[in-house]
Amino acid sequence: MATNFLMHEKIWFDKFKYDDAERRYYEQMNGPVASPSCKQSASTTSSPGPGGDQNELVTRIANLEVENQNLRSVVADLQLAISKLETRLNVLEKSSTSHHPSPTPPTQHVIPMKVESRVTPPKKVELPSASPAMKGGPSEADEDEDDDIDLFGSDNEEEDQEAAKVREERLRQYAEKKSKKPGLIAKSSILLDVKPWDDETDMAKMEECVRSIQMDGLVWGASKLVPVGYGIKKLQIQCIVEDDKVGTDILEEEITKFEDYVQSVDIAAFNKI
Repeated sequence: MATNFLMHEKIWFDKFKYDDAERRYYEQMNGPVASPSCKQSASTTSSPGPGGDQNELVTRIANLEVENQNLRSVVADLQLAISKLETRLNVLEKSSTSHHPSPTPPTQHVIPMKVESRVTPPKKVELPSASPAMKGGPSEADEDEDDDIDLFGSDNEEEDQEAAKVREERLRQYAEKKSKKPGLIAKSSILLDVKPWDDETDMAKMEECVRSIQMDGLVWGASKLVPVGYGIKKLQIQCIVEDDKVGTDILEEEITKFEDYVQSVDIAAFNKI
C-alpha cells in the first residue's frame, strides 16, 4: 500500500542531481576551467550520485570538438580549391590576351569627286522624204516575190495527208478486229427432274427421248435415276444452255411432248456460269 501511495504522489526524488548538474554547468560557463583531474576529484567528492550525467555531458562536448575540427578541415580544403581556380583563371586570361591578333589598320575612305557634265540637247534628224513611187504602194516585183514564198509548205501538207491516211487505215483495221472478236456468252447450268407416270415406265427410253432434243446452245450432261417412292424413280438430268438462245420454257415444252413417258418436268437447280 505504501509503495502504491508513493507512486501516485508527485515527489521529485532526484532533484539534487539536477541541482548539481545546473550548478556545474554555470560554473563551467562563468568560472575558470579546471583540469580533468580536478573535475574528477570534485565530482567524486561532491556528488557521487550524478557521475553518469557528467560523463554524458563530457562525451557530447568531445563530439562537438571533433565535428568542429572536421568542419575546419573541410573549409580549408574549399579555400585551397578556390585559390587554385583563381590562379588558373589568371593564367587563362594572360594567355588569351597574349594571343589576340593585331588590330587591322583603318581603311581609307575615298571620297568620290563630283564630275560636272554638260548635257547637250538632242539634235533633230531630218529623214529623207519618201519617193513618189514608194508612196504609191508596193511595186509589182514585190508582189511577185510574195507569191513565190510558201509560208506553210506543200511538202508538209503532203506528209500530213499521208499520216492521216495511215491513221485512218489503222483505226479501220482495229475496228474490224474488235468486231470479229467473240463477246462474253452468258450460260446457265440447269438440273431437271423428269417424272414418269408410274413404275412401269421405261426410264431408259425416256432418257433417250429427252436427249434426242437438240437445239443451238443446248448441251446435255450427266444423268441419274433418283427413287421417289413406291418403286417409282425420276430422271435427274443436267444441261448447259446459252441464255440468249435457249430458255427454260422452251426446254420444258419440248420434254413434255413425250407424253407416253413424261408426266411433268421441274427445275431442281439453276446456276449462272
